[in-house]
Amino acid sequence: MTLVRGKVQGVFFRKFTKLEADKLDIKGFVRNEDDGSVTGEGQTTDESKMNLFKTFLQKVGSPDSEIESCTFTAERNEPNYDYESFTIER
Repeated sequence: MTLVRGKVQGVFFRKFTKLEADKLDIKGFVRNEDDGSVTGEGQTTDESKMNLFKTFLQKVGSPDSEIESCTFTAERNEPNYDYESFTIER
């Protein structure tokens, strides 16, 4: 699971995250939380693509976002591929 805090809602952060995930062929989801943060999950078997995606979430985001922190938890050594695509939730 990923948790991103800062100015990440109302700035197209989820849209740009989906575009980046689709470009890297990463499956999963991203969603807004009530506290103003964004959470999500990404899955791929390609470690280099996942590292690029993590860097995007930590440092890039959307043009108007201001990322204060980005934490990753519960990485799986053998991912259970539950997702067929990358989706934006609520």
